Amino acid sequence: MVYAADLSDLSHWARGSGLEIVLYIVGAELLARLARWIGERVTSRIDETQRGADALVRSEQAKHRHSVAQVLTWIAVVIIYVIAAILVADRLGVPVASLVAPATVAGVALGFGAQRIVQDILAGFFIITERQYGFGDLIRISALGSTTGVSGTVEEVTLRITQIRSASGEVIIVPNGQIVQVTNLSRDWARAVVDVPVPVTADISQVNEILHQIGVDAYADEALRPMLLDTPTVMGVESLEVNTLKVRVGARTLPGKQFEVTRVLKQRIATALREHGIVVREMAESTQPATGS
Repeated sequence: MVYAADLSDLSHWARGSGLEIVLYIVGAELLARLARWIGERVTSRIDETQRGADALVRSEQAKHRHSVAQVLTWIAVVIIYVIAAILVADRLGVPVASLVAPATVAGVALGFGAQRIVQDILAGFFIITERQYGFGDLIRISALGSTTGVSGTVEEVTLRITQIRSASGEVIIVPNGQIVQVTNLSRDWARAVVDVPVPVTADISQVNEILHQIGVDAYADEALRPMLLDTPTVMGVESLEVNTLKVRVGARTLPGKQFEVTRVLKQRIATALREHGIVVREMAESTQPATGS
């Protein structure tokens, strides 16, 4: 009789609270998937709109909207799961109201024990609200304990981590709280700089004229012109060594296009100087991010 009563109670619980728990779990999973689907649709719409407006560079507003959409999706999923957990605990007979005081103590203890997570979330909040960088930006990150930074294209920004992909295809995940310095290489505009080493015996005036003409021709090139904001200029002699001196050429470019412009300029410079009988050693290059106009 006792066994039959236990089975009857279990069957009653399964048809009542048990069924509700299953519905809560399934509903939470469905809502979480819906939130992710909506987030993906929003980010896809942003990407499609931006591709139609400008195929060369993603606007700062689009980058920020993309990052905000990712963060809001993450927050919505967390809230859904938390509410579902509370409802399931209530149906299991756990006195949720009486757990407020213990939860407060546990929260304080967890706060001390999980300071790094809290630090990551706060850092991520300020990264997004201050628009330091966003989806699609080319950045260089210096983290705690790292002597050299890592560079790559931002693929995801959440409140806790930043995910970037390097030029070699590696995916790098950095906790936001560990970031001590960020260099945004695709903010507003960038500068492509090429240091041209020429022999000290070369006619500097002739070299400057050749480099100036290369800049004019590059700005007139239909393929290169959309990536340039103005005509590449000759900045003059940058350094003087024993056998060589370096003449610097600089060009303002669209964000993220400084590397391609640098490669094209180096090729044209090497070809032009060779045609004039000037021997060019290995050329140095630097790409400098900049803001403003």
